[in-house]
Amino acid sequence: MIIVPDTSVIIDGRITKLVKSKYKHAKVVIPEAVVAELEHQANHGRESGFKGLEELSLLRKYADEGIIELEYYGRRPMVSELKDIDDIIRNVAEEAKGCLVTSDRIQYRIAKSKGIEVIYLKKKKVAKKLTILKFFDDETMSVHLKEKVPPLAKKGKPGEIKLVKLSEKPITEKELRKIAREIIEFAKVDPDSFIEIERKGATVVQLRQLRIAIARPPFSDGLEITAVRPIANVSLEDYALSEKLMERLKERAEGILVAGPPGAGKSTFSQALAEFYKSQGKIVKTMESPRDLIVSDEITQYAPLEGDMEKTADILLLVRPDYTIYDELRKTRDFRIFADMRLAGVGMVGVVHATKAIDAIQRLIGRVELGMIPQIV
Repeated sequence: MIIVPDTSVIIDGRITKLVKSKYKHAKVVIPEAVVAELEHQANHGRESGFKGLEELSLLRKYADEGIIELEYYGRRPMVSELKDIDDIIRNVAEEAKGCLVTSDRIQYRIAKSKGIEVIYLKKKKVAKKLTILKFFDDETMSVHLKEKVPPLAKKGKPGEIKLVKLSEKPITEKELRKIAREIIEFAKVDPDSFIEIERKGATVVQLRQLRIAIARPPFSDGLEITAVRPIANVSLEDYALSEKLMERLKERAEGILVAGPPGAGKSTFSQALAEFYKSQGKIVKTMESPRDLIVSDEITQYAPLEGDMEKTADILLLVRPDYTIYDELRKTRDFRIFADMRLAGVGMVGVVHATKAIDAIQRLIGRVELGMIPQIV
């Protein structure tokens, strides 16, 4: 039998398991287009690329041991052709008269419609407990892992946080790569997880309630994984706000800035505020990058549309929410989008890194006209 795997089953590691368990002595034909795609991903620092190249090495090992016959086939596509890689792989399967193996549903359906023999492997469920979760206990707020450094964790609650060394033994690059791979594979198959940002040297994953940032060279000087978890889920009543302030939040406050230093609990308060407005019968949305607020299903969380928060704002104005949580305001563009939406009549709650309330207002000055500030916040 001739097997032609596409990129999806090489990256998730199932092609090696498949040939070893069911198709020993089969001929495995690897399209050069697959090699080009994996090399492209690895050159851009993506974990999927490294994982795929490891699988190719394992297939070569199986070939050397006589378990399979391995052949590389086809021409190497130009970088501009990588967007058509699925079509190139289907053509290789036809030319080699082989069976295409994929875990991509669209690839499967197109191959079927073109009369290509194809095996569809459903995306596997990750049942085992992720290694990253072993570093967390009930008091852990964040975990900080870096190669050649002992694992560290911040424990406590907002305002009372201590940095704790979890082990005296430094963590190795190999261990970190395994953890990173687990995280990315889980995010791809878990409906409550997703990869928020993937760039050269950096990946941001929302793994259920964990926000995980993975940094690699050349962006960082070494492989590093930072996982942050909300440790408090509180309602607005838990903050014991004065009656006057609660009344203002209910009746008149439609331009709010939530300010504080990193780790002060800004996101936790914003979550409570979002739930409060939802309980008041208001339509609430969020604008986040990454989407890491823990809110109920009735509150829709929006990311930058095509990488641009201004486009997200355009859609939100059509959706007509009563309140929008903007997490967070950092750049001049963010403040201007916040101001535009507020002046359009949308109730806005902006999260800002600032030590004092006056500092948050100061960050508006110079970004919007001075006389407009009272109408914005």
